[in-house]
Amino acid sequence: MSITPQVALQLGGVLGEPLGQLLVAIVAVGVVVLIGRVLLKVAWRLVTIAAVVVGVLLLVSLFLL
Repeated sequence: MSITPQVALQLGGVLGEPLGQLLVAIVAVGVVVLIGRVLLKVAWRLVTIAAVVVGVLLLVSLFLL
């Protein structure tokens, strides 16, 4: 299934209109939000792991050293 040149030209014309540009902007924001959610999920895991490791090291240094 390939896009014919006529369909591509029609899509280009649609995207040239204000509503078409708004659609492109909304889709772009959606992609950024989805990527951000994935990255924040990973970041929270790293922060949680770091907090646990630092807490354990603090307890070890208080009671064993």
